[in-house]
Amino acid sequence: MFLGHFAVGFASKRFAPRTNMGALIAAPMLLDMLWPVFLLTGWERARIDPGNTRFTPLDLEYFPWSHSLLMSVVWASAFSFFYYVTTRYRPGTVAIWIGVVSHWLLDWITHRPDMQLYPGSRRFGLGLWNHVGATLAVELTMFVVGVWLYVGVTRARDRVGRYGFLAYIVLLLVLYVGDRFSTPPTSVRQDIAWPGIVAEFVLIPWAWWFDDHRDLRSEIGEAGI
Repeated sequence: MFLGHFAVGFASKRFAPRTNMGALIAAPMLLDMLWPVFLLTGWERARIDPGNTRFTPLDLEYFPWSHSLLMSVVWASAFSFFYYVTTRYRPGTVAIWIGVVSHWLLDWITHRPDMQLYPGSRRFGLGLWNHVGATLAVELTMFVVGVWLYVGVTRARDRVGRYGFLAYIVLLLVLYVGDRFSTPPTSVRQDIAWPGIVAEFVLIPWAWWFDDHRDLRSEIGEAGI
């Protein structure tokens, strides 16, 4: 899942309005931020296998250190603890913990049985990726709802808050559709791992940037603006 994880981040703003979107997006994307690093180190493995599912050509052979349920809880606890120590903001702490763990749940729904409860456990997955139309419908619906909730909580203060946000949404949609209908990659390292790492250094700071240029609608109302 891709857009669905971003949807969780956007929707989280409703529960934790004082938490910047950089952190709220990083939470549900954290496992996918760790995964390409673990691929490059050899701790986890994937291979190109067109037809593995109808939606993606990847065979996720071994990735329990980033994506098992147990490790999801570990990463969620570490991230949320760091966030709480630096901010003392409990709603944001809870949103971040749930956001990280939600990644496992959403991947369990979409993946074929390759999701583990802990390293070495049985593998689980409902296989939504074997149904292209259903996958597109679920993710796009989640994304629309998540963005709608975010817009309901914030309002652009300036052009960065308006157009930086809109450009971000367009980019995510282009990446999602482009990835689905592009030709299969040829190299896990060159076409998957390294681009994934580069994307992290763009998408997370970008979310932080546009959110920092948007005001909370509740605070605008209290100020009588």
